[in-house]
Amino acid sequence: MSSIRKMAIMDERPSSSFIKGVADGVPTLLGYVSIAFAAGMVGSATHLSILENALLAALVYAGASQFIICAMLAAASPVSAIIFTTFIVNVRHFLMCSTLAPHLKAYSLQKNIGIGALVTDETFAVAMNKIGRGGKIDDRWMNGLNLSAYIVWVLSCAAGAMLGKWISDPQSLGLDFALTAMFVALLILQLQSIKRSALKHHLVLVVSRS
Repeated sequence: MSSIRKMAIMDERPSSSFIKGVADGVPTLLGYVSIAFAAGMVGSATHLSILENALLAALVYAGASQFIICAMLAAASPVSAIIFTTFIVNVRHFLMCSTLAPHLKAYSLQKNIGIGALVTDETFAVAMNKIGRGGKIDDRWMNGLNLSAYIVWVLSCAAGAMLGKWISDPQSLGLDFALTAMFVALLILQLQSIKRSALKHHLVLVVSRS
């Protein structure tokens, strides 16, 4: 009976870890919806169809790059310039994945590539906040965090493209401030994980550099 119970517990851990990853990413999802709506609206204004907006979100999956791509398409920029610019903007993801890699070295290269492909600034911040609080991240937690953000982003971009026909100015709804508000919230969570003495030291460094 004890061995059966142990197997049941082992079966429950992965599901719980995946769900916990989804739950930990919920605060960022609210910001994702607003930014993705704006990205979809901008794509619609660039005469991209709903399907094209959805594919852009699914394949590029980067808010800043999607805005840049739409702007460059509107300016009739060459494809080579669009690809190069997108690469330069997203090269920071290599650094973020390199930072997370030591915490996921127990998993195969294939699993790590799958996790790294969906890491964003926001999911990276959530993961580092968890690590900063002394927690551990695993593949199932990261998949829950990354996949929920990815799905919400793609669906919201498609919804934004649909609404773009009726809303010509996303800034009138305050959607342009959503990304800033989300990063402020992530910063506050990160600061809460730092000891008071270390926090004072960090603030002194920031003030002195400014």
